[in-house]
Amino acid sequence: MTEPRKRPAYESPRDLVAPLSAPSRMPRPLATTAGAGLVLLRVMAGVLWLWSLVGDWGSVLRDTVDDIGVVSITPDVEQAALAIVVAVVGVTLVLDLTLAIFIYRGHNWPRVIVMIVSTLSISAAFLHWWTGDQDIRMSTTLLTLGLDVLVLLALSSRDAAAYARRPRR
Repeated sequence: MTEPRKRPAYESPRDLVAPLSAPSRMPRPLATTAGAGLVLLRVMAGVLWLWSLVGDWGSVLRDTVDDIGVVSITPDVEQAALAIVVAVVGVTLVLDLTLAIFIYRGHNWPRVIVMIVSTLSISAAFLHWWTGDQDIRMSTTLLTLGLDVLVLLALSSRDAAAYARRPRR
């Protein structure tokens, strides 16, 4: 019986960006479907986070204002700040949802963008933990951190890369 060929621990960048020989009618690999599904889970986690933030907005804003040192906030300013936060997070979630759809359809550019954003998110969580600013707990960043790691694993697989970079008809 022959041993399966193992991937080396290090591959040169030239080998990693070399064109892959995948047929144009390649079936969608499980890694691509899982990656798009994990991005959708990340969107749902963002919606749940936004929902809980809106429900507790008054105390979150007061805590933030107390940390900064501002004396008081009017209800109009509180509502305006909430509207800005909801708009920014909402646009981000819609963009993430759009990227998930394009990943599922087999495009390479959204796969790369999502992997870069996941890498930056993981790095930011590590730096916040390292400097002591934030603990990694289930109630804070553990869920999103886990999803980002799983997204990276799924979308960086050889099958997902071959499917996204396959020649189109």
